[in-house]
Amino acid sequence: MEKTLLDLNHASLEELAKLSDIGEKRAEAIIEYRKSSGGFTCVDDLKKIRGFSSRLYDLNRTKLFVTPLVPKRGKLRQREKSRQSSRIQVSQITPDGTPVPRQRRLLPRAKTKSNSEEESDSSTILEENTSIDLSCRGTKRRIEYGCQSALCEKKLCSTAKKSASSRKEIQDHLGRIQPPPSAHALHDRIPTKKHPPPELDGWLTVFQRWTNAERLMALDRLIDGCEATQVRHLMSVIEPQFQRDFISLLPKELALYVLSFLEPRDLSRAAQTCRYWRILAEDNLLWREKCKEIGIEDLYEMQSRRRKLRTGSTLTTTRSLHDSGSPRPPSPSPWKLAYLYQQNIELNWRSRPLPNPRVLKGHDDHVITCLQFNGSRIVSGSDDNTLKIWSAIDGKCLKTLTGHTGGVWSSQMSDTVVVSGSTDRTLKVWNINTGHCIHTLYGHTSTVRCLHMHGNKVVSGSRDAMLRVWDVTTGECLHVLVGHVAAVRCVQYDGRLVVSGAYDFTVKVWDPEREECLHTLSGHTNRVYSLQFDGMHIVSGSLDTSIRVWDAETGQAKHTLMGHQSLTSGMELRQNILVSGNADSTVKIWDISTGKCLQTLSGPNKHQSAVTCLQFNRKFVVTSSDDGTVKLWDLKTGEFVRNLVTLESGGSGGVVWRIKTSDIKLVCAVGSRNGTEETKLMVLDFDAEK
Repeated sequence: MEKTLLDLNHASLEELAKLSDIGEKRAEAIIEYRKSSGGFTCVDDLKKIRGFSSRLYDLNRTKLFVTPLVPKRGKLRQREKSRQSSRIQVSQITPDGTPVPRQRRLLPRAKTKSNSEEESDSSTILEENTSIDLSCRGTKRRIEYGCQSALCEKKLCSTAKKSASSRKEIQDHLGRIQPPPSAHALHDRIPTKKHPPPELDGWLTVFQRWTNAERLMALDRLIDGCEATQVRHLMSVIEPQFQRDFISLLPKELALYVLSFLEPRDLSRAAQTCRYWRILAEDNLLWREKCKEIGIEDLYEMQSRRRKLRTGSTLTTTRSLHDSGSPRPPSPSPWKLAYLYQQNIELNWRSRPLPNPRVLKGHDDHVITCLQFNGSRIVSGSDDNTLKIWSAIDGKCLKTLTGHTGGVWSSQMSDTVVVSGSTDRTLKVWNINTGHCIHTLYGHTSTVRCLHMHGNKVVSGSRDAMLRVWDVTTGECLHVLVGHVAAVRCVQYDGRLVVSGAYDFTVKVWDPEREECLHTLSGHTNRVYSLQFDGMHIVSGSLDTSIRVWDAETGQAKHTLMGHQSLTSGMELRQNILVSGNADSTVKIWDISTGKCLQTLSGPNKHQSAVTCLQFNRKFVVTSSDDGTVKLWDLKTGEFVRNLVTLESGGSGGVVWRIKTSDIKLVCAVGSRNGTEETKLMVLDFDAEK
């Protein structure tokens, strides 16, 4: 539809009130001003009305025009004098200080004419010129006569000044100009899609012939020349072009692939966009991939483990939710719930208030020498000759295992069995549920210092320099491995090969079935205290301050990791990441594939004494020390996060000997060597559902 212009000097109250944001009160003010001033001379006069803002002016000025009211010939001179008196500008000051007013002339006058002739000219011109100022923007006043623009006035002024012609010549010149158009003719000149400006097609043809750079330059120039209303019009046309819901237009598989690149936080925001986006953002397969990124491989195993950790009993879960191929997955997705649960646990570890520790007491003032933890049960061994089985759920002591005649220095556990090694030179196999001793394994001639269990077999290392392989089901000694010439301090067994480190400075690789030493790994210059073995790589830590990486198949040394200043007391290996704790109070993170040290956990918050134990997962490293603290570190950045445990006696005898962790729990074996700290277990629960 064509836009209809409204004449300010003839519009009714109802017509004015219908304009944008005008209303009846402002419409009355417009009419009152029109009566008092004798009519509008241009649309700009609206700004003189009280309460008429620039915003209202911009909204309505393109909808309005002015047909000036022509007063009678007798009243014209009086009106003209009142107009000129309102436009006096001070241009000169006389010697006595009196300002000399100068009138602003409506049209140029011939220099040779008298004042009376000039007034007569003005009245004649005003009478004939009835289409003054249709737009009147700013301070420049334009005059239209038919198809002529404000240039007509400029030409007329130039002609009058140069020729100094008579009044008749000026009137002859004006007589050649077309009479003013009617309102209907003005409407016809407004461009529409059906009636575009005649020059538009040619302008578009030239624009299309230009290169991209030329078009961009033309658009820049065009926008620079646009007014605010025109720029807003451009935005209203362009913005919808970029508001396409491309996700909904894609096939579901492609839409899910696109969303898979979003972070989980962004997925949660995308789910609030619309119903279809929410269905996509809750998709099981999508969140399953997010769970894999944080190490959650089996949803139902995780659910069962969570129930077991909270209740202490095994739960059989149905796998009906595993059908992720349904067109509309459950809301919210079970994989999403698993992800959010894991994220909440991480926040509990990292920043939320620490839980109050549960304190388990039972070994009196003796040293806790070994600690095992499988999520629901804790097993502690002590030099008081006993082991204790604790509930990790309520902290109760379930069983006390007695029978050894010497201190317990090593232990291993599975779901139903605990194996312990003692200074009494024996191993004992215990039923974890009843607390009964199933087997006592004899054979070693000195303290059983280390154990490692795989399936129903356990390998023991002793100060008698021998290793023995036992069947814990029958209590039979299956193999004896002889070759070390000093005490065996550490052992690892993966079900195929046995790796042992000893005080004779060597590491040996054994085939237990043939009772044969496959490789003797020489290179350390002092006792070997710690080992890690993943089936392909062997990592050994020694009192000579070095850590060495070996190839398990060939026995060749791959890397020597230097950086620690003392004994490497503990290590953990996951894939190619090794974390080592040292008596020099530092912890280091290594990449064993390259031999480079990735991070050193030190700085102002480092331990103040020897590191006694460590654990790590995909996110964090947890370390304990002789200084009585347990610290949490970020695995990727090496930054200190916070202290999880701080003993009041730390630094004066309080020690954290051992730590064990799961996803939601931290178990610490605490005590002292001088009686300043009571021997106990501390259990911190970081479960997100508590």
